Amino acid sequence: MNEENFNMSIRKFLKMAGVGSQREIEQAVSKALSSGRLKGKEKLPATMKLTIPAIGLNVDFDGEITLE
Repeated sequence: MNEENFNMSIRKFLKMAGVGSQREIEQAVSKALSSGRLKGKEKLPATMKLTIPAIGLNVDFDGEITLE
């Protein structure tokens, strides 16, 4: 295994996941604010799942997104 390529591949995946998920969250919050479902002061519990079936990895990351 090439450690350098492995680490770069992980970083590339995490960057793609981070940028993509941020965009999705921003769009969903904007839509919820526009429709009145959110007021803009909420704290939103969030969970992200990382799954890599080939190595049996299945882990959840829990956190909170605050709007104010």
